[in-house]
Amino acid sequence: MRVLVVEDEPLLAEAIAEWLREETHAVDVALDGAAALERAGVNDYDVVVLDRDLPAVHGDEVCRELVEAGAGARVLMLTAAAEVTDRVEGLSLGADDYLSKPFAFPELAARVLALGRRCRPATPPVLRRAGITLDPARHEVFRDSRYVPLARKEFAVLAELLRADGAVVPAEYLLEKAWDEYADPFTGAVRLTILKLRRKLADPPVIETVTGVGYRIP
Repeated sequence: MRVLVVEDEPLLAEAIAEWLREETHAVDVALDGAAALERAGVNDYDVVVLDRDLPAVHGDEVCRELVEAGAGARVLMLTAAAEVTDRVEGLSLGADDYLSKPFAFPELAARVLALGRRCRPATPPVLRRAGITLDPARHEVFRDSRYVPLARKEFAVLAELLRADGAVVPAEYLLEKAWDEYADPFTGAVRLTILKLRRKLADPPVIETVTGVGYRIP
């Protein structure tokens, strides 16, 4: 998934981002509300992890503008305020979930994954197709009961292909969902990752190339 982390404490922002990257998400970071709105206007995010207490443009205003713009991203609001009234207020602004600081990183990651499922057409928790089984929660992949060790980008690309349920997935979409904002759109990263996936998944070949369009698992 593509995730935007909005947090004005740089060390915490990078810690959250790195944890989510380990969960195979593509993560961008914004250190203030204005930068968050700018990135959300350019990129298609699945989830926005939003600190409520931002300087300049407050987190409440960021949440409100994201909702009014119809961005489609699910918003997980973070705050040091733990009172029920604070949670209710945050949710009333359009946030989809609310997590009080301090928090446990595994819980944050689990909430992000749950929100990501809600922003897409319903898919089963464990993805299966063409003899492949992919478990996003456990980060495990099997091909015909054989365990397949995958790098983070390989796992993310395979997950998107399985979620497509046989439809063709454009390379541009894979680049957007599996890499962050610094990815070069002209890079061969997607093609190289597909080559590695094919080698690791072994025969018979399962990932098809649709020339000029993208890739699919029929």
